[in-house]
Amino acid sequence: MSRRSGACLRCCLVIFAVVSALCVCGPALYFKFQKGLKFKGAATAAASSSCPPCVCNCAPPQSLFQIVPGLANLSVSDCGKDDPDLKEEMEKQFVDLLSEELKLQETVGEEHSKHMNVTLWEAKRLASQYQREAEKCNAATETCEAARERSEVLLAKERKITSLWEQRARKLGWEGE
Repeated sequence: MSRRSGACLRCCLVIFAVVSALCVCGPALYFKFQKGLKFKGAATAAASSSCPPCVCNCAPPQSLFQIVPGLANLSVSDCGKDDPDLKEEMEKQFVDLLSEELKLQETVGEEHSKHMNVTLWEAKRLASQYQREAEKCNAATETCEAARERSEVLLAKERKITSLWEQRARKLGWEGE
């Protein structure tokens, strides 16, 4: 079964390769074949009726600098000379630029520090709130535990009293359930 599927797969790949090659090369071969037929037909027609060569009085092609004369005068130094903000920035000294960068970094650091302080304060507030809730819960648990212990002691006393009354009742002739 695997031999048959392998052979089928190879056959499909060969067919795919042939079709792909025809799709890629086919149009070029078709147009080349068509040109060959036209030239052969045109050669026989040209031999039967010759026409004089064409005389063309076209102007020579213009260069880009002739079309746009101001293009050659552009340089990097002209870039942004009319923009006052850019001109002011470009005139600043390197030290001024570094000090400005340091000031910006300091401002960002201060804002980050403020944000961290606010976040820390909020975390402390929530922690104290959770601590108060935990203390309330612990107090309620201790109260419940104390009440349970008292009820165990009282239950033990009641059982003793009940067993004493039951013993007295049996002595007097009571037969239990």
